[in-house]
Amino acid sequence: MLEQKHLALLDEAQRRGQPGTGTMRLCFELLSLASGIDRACAGRLAPHRLSEGKFVLLFLLRDLPDGLAPHELADRAGVTRATVTGLLDGLERDGFLARSRDHQDRRQVTVRLTAQGQALAAELFQEHSQWIAGLFSGLSESEREVLSGLLQRVWRNLAPTEGDRR
Repeated sequence: MLEQKHLALLDEAQRRGQPGTGTMRLCFELLSLASGIDRACAGRLAPHRLSEGKFVLLFLLRDLPDGLAPHELADRAGVTRATVTGLLDGLERDGFLARSRDHQDRRQVTVRLTAQGQALAAELFQEHSQWIAGLFSGLSESEREVLSGLLQRVWRNLAPTEGDRR
């Protein structure tokens, strides 16, 4: 389950007698799982000429027939304006969206899905949602709650301390 780089780090930590190699292993297991999910996600989207970033823009635009300005998409997707421009270029090139200029103010651009983009967004959103839900289908509701609580506790350990801020 662990990636080779994590195995190498664990082996070296154990060789040096580092304390906490058990918790290091847990961290590496989580990192490996996240990498595996990312790879599987990329593999599922690649046949549609999509990255995760492009997919996010598709589903953000899916129910907005009037579209959005690129800067609004960047804000909603949590990416920079430069990043959203590149993603939009690819989606437009593949026929999934169209940009249009405002008739009153030609500086204003609106982005809308094409019919092809709408169809793909509808199909993939359902498929992708089911796939993600299926990743944890082997866990009971109480197990999912415990896992969520544990992950939240680890997140809190990432909060910067006074010493980290200096």
